[in-house]
Amino acid sequence: MRMKPAVAAVLLAFGLLPSTWAAEKPPTLTLGVQPSYFEGDYGTSTTTKIFYVPVYAKYKTGNLSLKLTVPYLSVESSGALISGGTVISSGTGGTVTRNSGMGDIWAEGRYKIRGTGNAPDVSPYAKIKFGTASRTDGLGTGEDDYEAGLGFEWVVGRTVFPFADIGYRLLGSPPGRNLRNILTYDGGITFKTDEKNFITGMYSGHQASQAGFANTADLLVAWNHETRPGSGFQFYVDKGLSNGSPQFGIGAGAYVRY
Repeated sequence: MRMKPAVAAVLLAFGLLPSTWAAEKPPTLTLGVQPSYFEGDYGTSTTTKIFYVPVYAKYKTGNLSLKLTVPYLSVESSGALISGGTVISSGTGGTVTRNSGMGDIWAEGRYKIRGTGNAPDVSPYAKIKFGTASRTDGLGTGEDDYEAGLGFEWVVGRTVFPFADIGYRLLGSPPGRNLRNILTYDGGITFKTDEKNFITGMYSGHQASQAGFANTADLLVAWNHETRPGSGFQFYVDKGLSNGSPQFGIGAGAYVRY
């Protein structure tokens, strides 16, 4: 039962484009915003609509990158509860209300170990979800989550860039619930169509955090246009492939690197 995190699409925007493999440069700071909308029943008995607006900053120096995401979240439902982008309760099916406020803040660190020959670049990473979203309003559990994993990036010629991530997330359980820890995963390919335009296809999913619910599975297609290296804008569409995912999602964003 998952809302496709805009964070995943943001990674495509400035973490997996060809400039990633360019020669070492001085430290950079990337700032961006990416509003997105998702709708579906997420494997429950009622429809949930989610508007998600993450504002993020990413600092990169050498092979180390640090990222902080502070989101605004608005949820229209009959009492659904969100947990780190996952709908874990469908509510009562009664009156539909909309609750809005700060979402869960995410902090992430990655360190790239550059491959040689045909070997991929490997990036160990760690993430923390701070439980800043309101539990009372159904915007979060109020608990922290922790994730660690590995990212892989390849270069095929000068125009094809496959990538994949696999991680394990420790979920904090709110009172009255016992959420399971989950495996997270994604993989895809970015194609460089010309010097400023990139098309990405990505499959993303994770295990269900509760027994009896389907794992999530999403297909995302994104278009990036760079106005200058490391800066530009993006549009994407998301299609849920399982009962645990939204029926659809759309998003757009802009980012600038200093």
